[in-house]
Amino acid sequence: MLLAMLAPTYVQMLGALSAWLGKVEIDPAGDGGRALLTARLAPDMFPLSTQISFACVQAQEGLSRLRQEELPPSVALLLDEGRNAAERPGTIADAQAKIAATIGMVEAAATDAPAIDPATPIAHALPQGMIFDLTAEHYVRDWALPQFYFHILTAYAILRAHGIELGKADYVAHMFAHLRPGTLPAQ
Repeated sequence: MLLAMLAPTYVQMLGALSAWLGKVEIDPAGDGGRALLTARLAPDMFPLSTQISFACVQAQEGLSRLRQEELPPSVALLLDEGRNAAERPGTIADAQAKIAATIGMVEAAATDAPAIDPATPIAHALPQGMIFDLTAEHYVRDWALPQFYFHILTAYAILRAHGIELGKADYVAHMFAHLRPGTLPAQ
């Protein structure tokens, strides 16, 4: 149940993030979007490139922890890239590749998802030495989803703040599959 909730959420929101990046017109200077990828909402926040890397980390880490598996090597790579994104932001194409690889990993992990008891203990250690003792249910509800959405929403806000034409419909594009025919307001 818990994996069945996380995997589709990760896939749909990473897909949305990819679509938002698809709206970025790479500037004529040919920097591959590096200027935008170094943009921040506030001086003490990570830039867009980090938000993208960390959203991918959260998806990969969340599924690995629930499956009680070692974190894949890609998590360490993404964390390193994210921490150094101000100096080495990469390109929009690099960001799209990270997202696509993460979606592939999530989809693969969801195909043979084991049943997880919501009371399964999960020790979540942070780099600063703090450790949270959680149940699998608390981990999903109070850490995995909020942390993932924080980075997704921050990326959305950076893109909006820098003139990328996005609206609520872009954020909830996955909901249009459930729209009752004939109920979309005329524009």
